[in-house]
Amino acid sequence: MANAISVRLDDEAERALRSLEAAGLSRSEAIRSALIDSARRMQRRSELAAEVAALEAEDADREEMLEIASLMESLRASR
Repeated sequence: MANAISVRLDDEAERALRSLEAAGLSRSEAIRSALIDSARRMQRRSELAAEVAALEAEDADREEMLEIASLMESLRASR
């Protein structure tokens, strides 16, 4: 069973909703889609942050990142 909610939209959110409706989504579809997309983005950011932390925790990976950054900087400077 679906849960009904109410929400107050500010001007920016109202414009975004109108844009999604103009693309053919119903209000409910647009809101559900936006919620799901936002939750997925937050989860992905969390996963990426954990991956970066794991890479930075490994001495060999950190050394390789520094070497690559140094190489890229030397290539940029030679232009």
